[in-house]
Amino acid sequence: MDKQTVTDYLLKKPFTSVTQPFGDNVDVFKVKDKMFATLSLGNGNEKGTNGKMAGYYCINLKCDPNEALALRDIFDAVIPTYHMNKKLWNTVILNDSIPKGEIERMIDNSFLLVVNKMTKKEQKLISMHL
Repeated sequence: MDKQTVTDYLLKKPFTSVTQPFGDNVDVFKVKDKMFATLSLGNGNEKGTNGKMAGYYCINLKCDPNEALALRDIFDAVIPTYHMNKKLWNTVILNDSIPKGEIERMIDNSFLLVVNKMTKKEQKLISMHL
């Protein structure tokens, strides 16, 4: 998946907005002001990545801790997230090694993990638009 395809998919989620609070190079996707994804271009200097991200767009997604570990074992392009809680967030390197449907599933899970922490009223409102 390329940057535009991922961006379009993220923005199709109900009540989603994109901001750039960390600068022009990092898009932050929020559902009702709660972050569920970031998207940026890797520069290769990210600590602990051995240059894996250089030249590729990368998406950070919230994840269940056990699934986060499993995904890292299954896919070389899924690594612990730089600058975020590595237990709850994964970085997915968009280098075409992961099927589009799997990336969409990871995005859906991240979105739902954030929504499930909202009030029942907000959850109901959002679920009506899914």
